[in-house]
Amino acid sequence: MSELDRFRDDVRAWIAANYPPSLREPLRVDSPDTPWGGRKTRYANPDVQVWMDRMAAKGWSTPEWQPEHGGAGLTPEHARVLREELAAAGCRPPVISFGLMMLAPVLHEFASEEQRRHFLPPIARGEIRWCQGYSEPGAGSDLAGLKTRAEDLGDHYLVNGQKIWTSYADQADWIFCLVRTNPESKHGGISFLLIDMASPGIEVRPIQLISGKSPFCEVFLTDVRVPKQNLVGKPGEGWKIAKRLLQHERASISTHLQTGLGGSPAGRPLAELARSYAGERDGRIADAHLRDAVARHEMRSEAIALTLRRVQEESGKQGPSALSSITKSLGAQHNKDKHELMVEILSLAGTAWDGAPFTDEEVEVCRQWLRSKGNSIEGGTSEIQTNIVAKQVLGLPD
Repeated sequence: MSELDRFRDDVRAWIAANYPPSLREPLRVDSPDTPWGGRKTRYANPDVQVWMDRMAAKGWSTPEWQPEHGGAGLTPEHARVLREELAAAGCRPPVISFGLMMLAPVLHEFASEEQRRHFLPPIARGEIRWCQGYSEPGAGSDLAGLKTRAEDLGDHYLVNGQKIWTSYADQADWIFCLVRTNPESKHGGISFLLIDMASPGIEVRPIQLISGKSPFCEVFLTDVRVPKQNLVGKPGEGWKIAKRLLQHERASISTHLQTGLGGSPAGRPLAELARSYAGERDGRIADAHLRDAVARHEMRSEAIALTLRRVQEESGKQGPSALSSITKSLGAQHNKDKHELMVEILSLAGTAWDGAPFTDEEVEVCRQWLRSKGNSIEGGTSEIQTNIVAKQVLGLPD
């Protein structure tokens, strides 16, 4: 037996002994037990925290990170075996966070070793929840037009400005923030700053969406003092760091959308959902139109999954590239199409808003259908992604 096979056996045995049985059910869309981590998060099921703590203690939440950064220092081959066994056992991810998906990769690439040792372990353990301070009322697609300023006052920066569409800012402990340190240079005057959300001068206001939920917020910063050691990279390197982080964000959005492309908010495959509402004949969806639409959706889901896998393999150790704009655009449109199809399958029940006679699943289909409209905006609009693909992938002239 090879060393890798022995490791697989050890992982399998550890999962059998340590994975909480109460987490066997798949994690539902927008579940209150989503393992965001952070100081403010409370879970209905305490086993969510148990699983997070057990995986973090092994360093397996971030298996390829070095131990001093909160990982296990596994080789890519060992990490692949770990992922395979976790997937085979139907394990939920121990932690899902913007810190893990977006901030950590750029800290590895651009931060000092002192900053890595300070910020990465709490991310790996799910102790700190992060939000992203990028967009502003006057700087959305033209992100480089941001005006939030950070004045250099010697040992600290004094930050003033406003951010908008900041996801879960009301639940976050820290924010990674783009600020202007040089008003004379549009792109070269931007810096990347890490700010404690408990700092005096920060006000957060949730924004209610058409779906009835409020994951987005406005963030107001008034004379917020931020220590100089919280600057990642050099002053003026923020735009370079921001673009790299967006590649990781788009890759994460692509993966998230792809994993949820096949079913309803309750985890039911679309074919099963359609048979429930349209009936079945000889084991097939009775309605020929819906049968064709579901089949087309499933084929496209497989094609997108293969494209995503190919992009990930081509990126290799370098991580995401401009190709992430392709998968993000594909995933966003396909997820919107999926929700349109679910509403069509449910017919009148697809307009359910709240309460009897509608089921929780029907209500969630309607709300997620409304929420899906934002997929082609968040993480950079689909129009911006098209421009990136044209310039950076295809090399087309301006």
